[in-house]
Amino acid sequence: MDNDKNMIQIEEDTQKDRYLTFSIGTESFGVDIKYVTEIIGIQPITIVPEVPDYVKGIINLRGKIIPVIDIRLKFKKESIEYDDRTCIIVVEVDEVTAGFIVDNVTEVITIAGDDIVPPPEYKECFQNNYIKNIGKTPNGIKLLLDCQMILSGEII
Repeated sequence: MDNDKNMIQIEEDTQKDRYLTFSIGTESFGVDIKYVTEIIGIQPITIVPEVPDYVKGIINLRGKIIPVIDIRLKFKKESIEYDDRTCIIVVEVDEVTAGFIVDNVTEVITIAGDDIVPPPEYKECFQNNYIKNIGKTPNGIKLLLDCQMILSGEII
């Protein structure tokens, strides 16, 4: 039993401060690696009627049906054609699995706790419930997303 606890602790330690980064246009985002189960290429999506525009539909992922959200549309950006760089980041949050369509995946990086700050509190121009924190890296700023907020109330 202690071995199981140790394995869970080791797994948590290897994921601490690690983020999968991706881009939407020229902006760089990150999601906590602990939520990411896999990254897959774009595939046929079954459209579901009467869902918000950013919910592109559902896919069959090895027998499991999951909803797919276009993050570009969720963030009110212009729609673009999917290409060979377009990916689906499969995330699991509180036993809910969904796919996030992104322009391209960049890398997995470590951002130390000291380099993570909350978003500015200037409410008039920075009211965004989806940005949990901001990560400062040598290659610029990464907007760290709150996967729970993105999925809250959005699942088909």
